[in-house]
Amino acid sequence: MDPNHYRFQGVWRLAAPASAAYAALEDVQGYPLWWPEIREVRQTRQDAGEVVVRALLPYRLVIHLEATLRDPGAGVLEVAMRGDLNGWSRFTVTPDGPDRPSGPSGPDGPGSAGCRVLFEEDTRPGKPLLRRLALPLHPLFRANHAVMMHRGRRGLAAYLASGGPGGAGAGPGGSGGAGADEEEAANR
Repeated sequence: MDPNHYRFQGVWRLAAPASAAYAALEDVQGYPLWWPEIREVRQTRQDAGEVVVRALLPYRLVIHLEATLRDPGAGVLEVAMRGDLNGWSRFTVTPDGPDRPSGPSGPDGPGSAGCRVLFEEDTRPGKPLLRRLALPLHPLFRANHAVMMHRGRRGLAAYLASGGPGGAGAGPGGSGGAGADEEEAANR
């Protein structure tokens, strides 16, 4: 096992249309509005920027992001990461609920009760201190990431319930915060 290699995967279930969740995730500039650990976002080019992240542990990460895939039809957003973390990160947003369509029929599908957001990341620390501490602190780094993702899901759900991007508003049942949280389900 390489202690400097991290693979994360988690699922967020949100009571909001897939198109609204996709719009919020595509708007990286807006992340600080709903994701507490994203402290700052600076756009450097059309499809690139820098985020400053700090979760529970007393260090901040500066990560340069560059969009590598943006496919609204498939609900996929992917970025390459470099800086304090190097690798890639991807969100895949799909309709979820009892009437989920079996094939493509628009961004939200007929009668969609909400959406499913799959998060995947494959990364290695670029920050020398993190590489040196990887072996003894590997479990803490994973726990720190889990907390960040949990708060991200909770923040996005609240943001979408309050109207978020494109006037999304609450999903069925009146609450954008409802839904199961399967974060870090396949943490390796």
